[in-house]
Amino acid sequence: MPLRLPPPGTNGDIRLIRTSLPLLREDPQDCPRGNALRARALLTQVPQRPRGKPIEDFALGPVMSVLDAIEHEGEDVDSALARLLTDQKYHAGHVHWAESAVRSYLLARTAREAQRRMLGRRPTLPVRAQWTAITQSEVPDARGATRYERTAWGRRYASADGSERELWLLSVNSINRNRSPAEIAEAAAVAATGIPSQPAFRDIFRPVPGCTVRPQRVRIVGIGCGSGEHDVLADWEVDEVERQFAKHAKPVLRRVVEDDRLNPGSSCTRCEGLVSCEQPPRTPGVLGVPGPRRPRVRRSVSASDLRVHARCPAQFHLTRVLHLKSGNPESESIRRGRAVDEWLNLRHKHGCCRTAPLPDALPGLSSAELPAALALLAEHQRACPLDGLPPDEVIRVQPRLTAYDPELDVVLIADPDLLYTRSGGWIWHETKTAAKPPWEGRALMETYPQLAFAVLMMSAGVLGGDPRRSLIELEVLYPDAEGTGRSRCEEIDPGDPDTLAEARRIIAGLAGPWAVDETYAPTPGDHCDGCDVLRHCAAGQAHLEAR
Repeated sequence: MPLRLPPPGTNGDIRLIRTSLPLLREDPQDCPRGNALRARALLTQVPQRPRGKPIEDFALGPVMSVLDAIEHEGEDVDSALARLLTDQKYHAGHVHWAESAVRSYLLARTAREAQRRMLGRRPTLPVRAQWTAITQSEVPDARGATRYERTAWGRRYASADGSERELWLLSVNSINRNRSPAEIAEAAAVAATGIPSQPAFRDIFRPVPGCTVRPQRVRIVGIGCGSGEHDVLADWEVDEVERQFAKHAKPVLRRVVEDDRLNPGSSCTRCEGLVSCEQPPRTPGVLGVPGPRRPRVRRSVSASDLRVHARCPAQFHLTRVLHLKSGNPESESIRRGRAVDEWLNLRHKHGCCRTAPLPDALPGLSSAELPAALALLAEHQRACPLDGLPPDEVIRVQPRLTAYDPELDVVLIADPDLLYTRSGGWIWHETKTAAKPPWEGRALMETYPQLAFAVLMMSAGVLGGDPRRSLIELEVLYPDAEGTGRSRCEEIDPGDPDTLAEARRIIAGLAGPWAVDETYAPTPGDHCDGCDVLRHCAAGQAHLEAR
């Protein structure tokens, strides 16, 4: 089906198509139609939706701000960083991380410039204006477009004579080695052909003074600002840039701007067409809490988000919103749980795993750690929930489920381990690994809030099917003292009125503080020990030192 433009509930000029590097990733979690609408940069929701942010939610925002001050305004590093401390739009932990990230970036730049000198190549200087590849025509094409703008966000550098350009692509933590050939080729093409321009909100990118000499060579550098790791992703003459663009990027760009397939998920938060979209299912008031006191930008939330926020709002903001990581090695239990989960997902895509041979190795686990994981897998195999399931039933492995609460303007996200149909109903199956037997002194949904979240989504009809035949299953795998795998299995009826009332109470208790939070203050406690962002949290460090 061709893309309908403009979609209902939107307004704006569709003659501009603007693409950016993230659109070329073709992330399976993204919505193709949402990306196509995103490329129509002048389309907006009608009426306009709130865009306010009580606190910055873009991890690289302060990094770019400080680097602009240093590279374009000539400010020294320490004073540029000091200004972050007085800027109320940044969380204190975010500022601490940004200081380290800026210094890591500058060290990497110095190292790469030294490499250029060793190779006998010209030094590069910061470029203020963004590079934008622009194609303009008088008559609309088959897509209704008269103007195409191709952008590549990053830090820009060029030799004094313009013969070489360099584009640095920033990642939050470690270097992004999963950038597709299309993304790298497009970055190089924009750097090679882009003209100096100035972006403006809801406007075309307008040319500004700057060097318009077409370079002879382009280099793309990737850097992880958290770790300081950096590497050259492409170093091409312009003829090679053209070949790489034609081979890898051009076909993807064509697909992206025309695709009408729906795949609702967390990307719904930035979609201008969500209000009138047929997906995701509407669940008004499902969280059972009032909205924030001030209108704010659309958000997504999962049960895991709510659980982390309840433990520590600062940890939630730094890890679930900004996606900062410490770089510290993960514990064995976390790595074991991931390895078990990945193996089960792979086997369940082919049905019951009961007769599947256990692996000789699992990713991320040493030979000494392997036996404990294999014991858990063997225990699951003993009673795999797919055993005996008729072949005409539907099996979905870790599907992304999405619902939209228009009253809160919040997108709800859930990723069940396993969904399958049985006799007309849906079974929502969660498999959890634990280092010890589950504690029985606490209510099941209190211990695992994702079960309460599942109850609300199923009772709201997100899955469909016969609610009388639907069920939620929890399987907890854990080792005993002898190292043998053990399990505990529980069932929850999402249609039971008392269960539904309990689920509503639990989720409302978690969602209420999250919905109105504007500061994300730390709440130090025993959970600080092992926190992934402890190094950026002064309150957490002080708590541990005082114990």
